[in-house]
Amino acid sequence: MASKKKSYIQSTVGLTCPRCREGALFEDKGLFSFKYRMHKHCHHCGVDFEPEPGFYYGAMFVSYIGSGFFLMICALLAVFVLKLSLPVTLITLFVFILLVHAYLFKVSRSIWIHWFVKYDPQVPSIKP
Repeated sequence: MASKKKSYIQSTVGLTCPRCREGALFEDKGLFSFKYRMHKHCHHCGVDFEPEPGFYYGAMFVSYIGSGFFLMICALLAVFVLKLSLPVTLITLFVFILLVHAYLFKVSRSIWIHWFVKYDPQVPSIKP
């Protein structure tokens, strides 16, 4: 039975291989797990998840910019729309970022590799 291929967004936020969109990027499947170990290659299509040393250095900038804008928008909404005090807003955002840090780390790496490894719907599976 043929499975429906994931979209670019589903593959990116679902932390799957950018080439086949089937294999998992990370060894631990929990989205909010603090285990950050990535597979060396895709177990479905064989693509190398670390094409060169330091490849994911740029993912740090993706994480920084993405989380910065997101937290800034949340802070502005909390202060000006919800009328929360600044200390309550800062504590709430601090707790929130602690809870989603692991996922932000993983999705930043996923975004980074998806920019450089292109989807190939015809890629053969290396599974027997």
